[in-house]
Amino acid sequence: MLEDWFGFGVAVAISVGSALLVALAVEVIMRLVARRYPWARELQTKTRNPFWALVLVLGLWVGVHASLRGTDWMPIITRFFTIGAIALLAWLLIAFVRFLSDLALSYNSIDVPDNRLARRLRTQTLIVKRLAIALIVVISIGAALFTFDSVRAIGASVLASAGIASIVAGLAAQSVLGNMFAGIQLVFSDALRVDDVIVAQGEWGRVGEITLSYVVLDLWDDRRLVLPCTYFTTTPYENWTRQGSELLGSVEFDLDWRVSPQRMREHLEQVLTETPLYDGRANVLQVTEATAGYVRARILVTAKDAPTLYDLRCFVREAMVLWIQSAMPDAAPAQRVLVSEQAATPSTPKRRTTKVEHAGDAGLFTGSAEAEERASHFTSAIPRVRGEEDDAVVAEGAEVAEEEAARS
Repeated sequence: MLEDWFGFGVAVAISVGSALLVALAVEVIMRLVARRYPWARELQTKTRNPFWALVLVLGLWVGVHASLRGTDWMPIITRFFTIGAIALLAWLLIAFVRFLSDLALSYNSIDVPDNRLARRLRTQTLIVKRLAIALIVVISIGAALFTFDSVRAIGASVLASAGIASIVAGLAAQSVLGNMFAGIQLVFSDALRVDDVIVAQGEWGRVGEITLSYVVLDLWDDRRLVLPCTYFTTTPYENWTRQGSELLGSVEFDLDWRVSPQRMREHLEQVLTETPLYDGRANVLQVTEATAGYVRARILVTAKDAPTLYDLRCFVREAMVLWIQSAMPDAAPAQRVLVSEQAATPSTPKRRTTKVEHAGDAGLFTGSAEAEERASHFTSAIPRVRGEEDDAVVAEGAEVAEEEAARS
């Protein structure tokens, strides 16, 4: 009995010692490579623990198998070591996947102005990492379960009825699978990326995370909006950084008619030279409306991204308001009231003769040769031919106008 335990200990010691020598040799090689390549040091750091654990378990397995071969305990011991080796191998593969994803992310930094390609690669890398880890976990669990004979028999029966099982599973997990495929579609169609600035559900924010089932938006006021992936494949949303981060924004003012747009343009140029928020691409001041007693002036400015544009619009609005108050106070919006003077003797009003005026018949699409040519571009498919009824209507309108002129 003592000789058996001694032989068992010697066999285990030899196998474990050999495994440790192999692991030590790999460790030395990795350190030598890490002196020249920085990525090797990162690989060594992330995979050291699972690699050493796997090597020790394999060495111990070999020693136990050589010593206890043919015993009644061997099937149970073999199953135990098999499950342990599968789990450690999955741990090592997951660590290797994380190393590759971190390496890819380190070469595609998003902390640069023009980061559209980097954001796309970052998003796709994160999704591929999650898919790979999920696949490794599922396969390792399945491989561990299939070491049991009863589970293997159940697996064979499930494969025999794969049609019914797939239909039932598809109906039961329809929303889950829909979100999963929607997440994959978003990432690889380049429709949505991490760090994109979007407007969804009336909320403005930045994409902080994209998973296989949901998308997290970091809103401007530090809130988090979590939306399912299917939302972005079935509902319209605004993506402000689809092609680039540069944006154009507007600032509008309702001012009095005594405003001077030219002086406002000159002061706008001065205001924009005083702030680094303006990127220098475009600045425009236009009078877009002059109705309801006000003149509406619209200013268009550009910035490198959405947050900078918001601050720039606020800066320009405040600077122009202060300038209007100090340099052009008459341009501030005001309401006018018209007071009419009554005649001294209202019982005998003075009779005035006024000339009856008629509306002009010249329009954008009628009344001149140029207008008719312009209208033909819109109505060339259904030409309008003037007939006798039109002439009668015109003649009747002329007679009515003459009678009104004679009465006045």
